[in-house]
Amino acid sequence: MSVKAKKHLGQHFLTDKNICRKIAKQYGRHQDCNRVLEIGPGMGALTSFMLEDELDVTVMEIDTESIDYLGEHLPALKGKIHNADFLRADLKEFMGDEPFAVVGNFPYNISSQILFKCLDYRNQIPEIMGMFQKEVAMRVAEKPGSKTYGILSVILQAFYDIDYCFTVDEHVFNPPPKVKSGVIRLTRNEREKLPCDEALFIKVVKMAFNQRRKTIRNSIKQLIKDKNIEHEYLALRPEVLSVEQFIELTLLVDS
Repeated sequence: MSVKAKKHLGQHFLTDKNICRKIAKQYGRHQDCNRVLEIGPGMGALTSFMLEDELDVTVMEIDTESIDYLGEHLPALKGKIHNADFLRADLKEFMGDEPFAVVGNFPYNISSQILFKCLDYRNQIPEIMGMFQKEVAMRVAEKPGSKTYGILSVILQAFYDIDYCFTVDEHVFNPPPKVKSGVIRLTRNEREKLPCDEALFIKVVKMAFNQRRKTIRNSIKQLIKDKNIEHEYLALRPEVLSVEQFIELTLLVDS
């Protein structure tokens, strides 16, 4: 029995076991977390190696054909295979209140949404590790000063330290995607919450980067139009500001 990759689910199955093993080895057990929730395991290419590493693996999959395959071929997952949509699921219903990591060869069409969903549970998720479209992976991990640095970079780096691990070529998938892939690891930092209004912080970051060729003053003018605010950051473009500077900017806007 095998599973046919379904285009509407964004499935591209990894066929190179060495790459699968290499990805699994990137999981760092941050904060000694041994519990893992894998998103979209498909035929268990990554799952098998996570189980070999004696991790407590739970999987979430919406493809019923994949669920049947996993049940038949990976008996260690008995009782831990959930037919559910990660983006709509209440993760506490499946994982309880204890810490757990999120891993996977994530569907490229929803990978950013997966990361934002993880942010909602950030104080329960010490680590996120997996494969994304290379462009997205690089953007998430990028540092200030680059054209690649953007909304995803700032918001995720506010709560996670991020490492770009390695690049994966197209030919190790069936069917091969049209783009290269990148594996990244996000480990929770010590910031329990932002020292500013979080919703406003996100709004400031999004407004700044939505018009990234303009100065920040012009990009967020709707937020400061009734305020007499002068600061050097307002004359800059958003890609040069660090997370800490965006926090300062948000406090300034909120003053």
